[in-house]
Amino acid sequence: MQKRILSVALLVALGGTAQAQKKTKQPAATPAKERLQAYEKRQQLEQVSPVSNLPLRNIGPSIMSGRITDLEVSPTDPTTFYAAFASGGLWKTTNNGLSFEPLFDEQAVMTIGDIAVDWKNNETIWIGTGESNSSRSSYSGVGVYKSTDGGKTWQHMGLDDTHHIGKVILHPSNPNTAWVAALGHLYSPNKDRGVYKTTDGGKTWKKTLYLDENTGAIDLQVDPKNPDNVYAAMWHRERRAWNFVEGGKSSGIFKSTDGGNTWNDISTAASGFPDNENVGRIGLSLFPDNPNIMYALVDNYDRRPIQNDGEKPEMLDNDLFKGMSAEEFLKLDDKSLNAFLDNNRFPQEYTAKSLKAQVKSGTLKPEALTAYITDPIAETYASEVKGAEVYRTDDGGKSWKKTHDDFINDMYSSYGYYFGVVRVAPTDPNKIYILGVPLLLSEDGGKTFRNIEGDNVHSDHQALWVSPDRPGYLINGNDGGINITYDDGKTWHYANAPAVGQFYSVAVDMAKPYNVYGGLQDNGTWYGPSNYEYSTEWTSRGKYPYERIGGGDGMMVQVDWRDNNIVYLGSQYGNYTRLNKQTGERTFIKPSHKLGETPLRFNWEAPIHLSRHNQDILYFGSNKFHRSMKQGEEMETLSGDLTNGGRKGDVGYGTITTIDESPKRFGLLYTGSDDGVVQVSKDGGYTWSRISDKLPQNLWVSTVVASNHQQDRVYSSLNGYRWDDFTPYLYVSEDNGRKWERIGSNLPQEAINVVKEDPKNPNLLYVGTDHGLYISLDRGKTFTAMSKGMPAVAVHDVMVHPRENELIVGTHGRSIYLSNVEHLQQLTPELMNQQLHLFTLKPVNYNERWGQKWGAWSEPTVPELAIPFYTNSAGNTTIRIRTDKGQVLQQMQDQSERGLNYVTYNLSVAEANAKAYEAALNSAKKEGDEAVKVKPSENKVIYLQPGKYTVEVETAGGTTKTQEFTIKAPEKRSRG
Repeated sequence: MQKRILSVALLVALGGTAQAQKKTKQPAATPAKERLQAYEKRQQLEQVSPVSNLPLRNIGPSIMSGRITDLEVSPTDPTTFYAAFASGGLWKTTNNGLSFEPLFDEQAVMTIGDIAVDWKNNETIWIGTGESNSSRSSYSGVGVYKSTDGGKTWQHMGLDDTHHIGKVILHPSNPNTAWVAALGHLYSPNKDRGVYKTTDGGKTWKKTLYLDENTGAIDLQVDPKNPDNVYAAMWHRERRAWNFVEGGKSSGIFKSTDGGNTWNDISTAASGFPDNENVGRIGLSLFPDNPNIMYALVDNYDRRPIQNDGEKPEMLDNDLFKGMSAEEFLKLDDKSLNAFLDNNRFPQEYTAKSLKAQVKSGTLKPEALTAYITDPIAETYASEVKGAEVYRTDDGGKSWKKTHDDFINDMYSSYGYYFGVVRVAPTDPNKIYILGVPLLLSEDGGKTFRNIEGDNVHSDHQALWVSPDRPGYLINGNDGGINITYDDGKTWHYANAPAVGQFYSVAVDMAKPYNVYGGLQDNGTWYGPSNYEYSTEWTSRGKYPYERIGGGDGMMVQVDWRDNNIVYLGSQYGNYTRLNKQTGERTFIKPSHKLGETPLRFNWEAPIHLSRHNQDILYFGSNKFHRSMKQGEEMETLSGDLTNGGRKGDVGYGTITTIDESPKRFGLLYTGSDDGVVQVSKDGGYTWSRISDKLPQNLWVSTVVASNHQQDRVYSSLNGYRWDDFTPYLYVSEDNGRKWERIGSNLPQEAINVVKEDPKNPNLLYVGTDHGLYISLDRGKTFTAMSKGMPAVAVHDVMVHPRENELIVGTHGRSIYLSNVEHLQQLTPELMNQQLHLFTLKPVNYNERWGQKWGAWSEPTVPELAIPFYTNSAGNTTIRIRTDKGQVLQQMQDQSERGLNYVTYNLSVAEANAKAYEAALNSAKKEGDEAVKVKPSENKVIYLQPGKYTVEVETAGGTTKTQEFTIKAPEKRSRG
């Protein structure tokens, strides 16, 4: 979960001194029309792509799943249900979650806020796009989609600029009437928010409830007995990269008694409901048998009373040091002072004894301890928020009463914006479930609660279906996928088949086969084999192929390639660890500041970089640049603030987001920050030069990448997501950033998360955006889509394995994809000017069991040889397989595309050529050798024997190219 806990520990992470911001125009939100045009451009780039045949295959993992946003379950057969993922699309199961089918992979967006299904009318599906959880990676949608054929085809139904949709709800008897709760933009104000209604199946919409450009609708309920009664939860929220206002006076509950045409506020203070500036997100749930009963789950940002019993606290408090004299400090109890230092993560060099010595000598003032952990630009509060509260009405909203006397602790804290779901059991009006970090059940109308999570249930709960007729039967959607229980949480089943992990980063090692590593949103850090293929076979072996090696929200990973055993991994806000996989030893790594210095600021995805010139050297970014010469230990701070200095707010900002070192020169370093600053150092980090003043300002620097081929070349991508600006900002410099040239002019309007240069082909670039993967073969002048086998999912990171020539793609919603780019790397201008190029073919090991079964019920073993070739024009291509003497054994036809093509050959001999093939084999045998008999295998296919062969490819224009390939005979022991 994307937590924003305002504790002392986090204040250290957020710290910094504000500097004057450059007075530049802030980026503007991208118009909805341009985003839909970007979808059309993406489709065009896919259609003309020269790599449309180059496959990407998913290598998982799936076991940790990903964030659910909604569940819709069949009222007649609950083993059939739909699951909507925050960034992983829509999936359907018809076997109670044993397997799922994706249904929403190729539209303008994959992010989903809510779905509704009309089960009576051909399972008509409505999708409100754009996740409503308002998090750091809550992608924006483009309105509403509808399918009338079970998800086979989709129609875009408008509401293009709503961005984030909290709820879609259907009229219980009129299939043409629906209501939509639209939240609107996340990072900018806009008017396309509130409640919308359609009465013609989505052809037209009317906005019936609108408050202001920062208040949207988050939830809806309709009275099943009287659909004229409709309830809407409104939510005021303003998110910026540096601050998040989670509530406001305009948040509240509204009721309509005319089918959602007009509305009245039913959450006034007079009604008993919270009604002030601190009302945050609200979730609603009607009891269907008596719709006058409704529950509301409220994120209440009122502050809890400060607990003060008048006694001296057992632990020292931060504020005690303000204005404290040296004499008072010297009288402090050493044990309490050391406990204070430990609790606030002061470096080990500071002890009660050493600090008292400095105070006594006059070199340190006591108030320096307060300054050490106090961020002057971070919003701080004397007490925590009230958090989750449950209210109930029994009269249709005329009056409300809070159901509980005590606080619901450890439920929301200060990040209730991430939750907001309450469900009342259809069988019992006093049985309710509330969803937050835990999943809580109350059986007394909300007076008391108990946790019903299981040991295989992920925390952070987002969606819940409660059976209408079987008490205790629940389907739960959380940040780790789907869990099912039949006994109210005593036991849970985990339905985790889809690979929908939300990766932030990927890395590799040099093992054989090599491993892939990555950090995931809310699911820690994992690694596993690059040759992984999805299977449930592991459940009988007892060990999943991937292994979790870190917790929290997994961030960047770096691996020491010298032994593939030392791994650097981390979680949010710069909390990193060096792990020895062999021994299990872990060493915590995080830079710290000195007494007298302003606290460091760490990004949510604080960057690290392991020098490939000397893999004992680790670089680390806060708002400053840090270096360790000893594998993360003894971290030195080498720079001042490399950002614009932060901004007043409650979210860490003014932080380094990316670090890279030139592969061509040790100590040539680059950093980028979340507020648009790019810096270069040519002396290992001791001195820095700002090189971003001529770039667009105030954008998030998503990557700065030093070239593998030219020492002074550097690429940078800027990201406007946190302004709702989805322009693809991509730049290259040939002189270490003194001058920049914009590239990628034909990319769609999709924010760029990563750019990487191929390690072998200097003209080949890879770009990952919020909607897919693109490649350039001319160093960024033009780009084309690379999408075969991978949906239009957000790509957060890419890298090419330098030995295996495989591209690893870390997606934020569909786990990890892999593609062999050996042939792509060879697409030089010279090669692409040829009419036809046939790539080298790898040898094949002969197997006597080709075409045979291993048992009565197995499938025959079938060999395959991929024949790769490039042609610069589309058309019919003929592929012939010949002996080394030229005899044709097999002939195939292929309708080839311009670009890379892969024709699969099963190593068979055409039946008409079998006798001639047999004669050719026997003509080459030595005297005394047994005659060769060519006969079909068990599957009636004749296969090639060991030997040398030739593949001939001929285009429609008559251009022909050939390549030899070998079928290697199996090695046999000598019988002499």
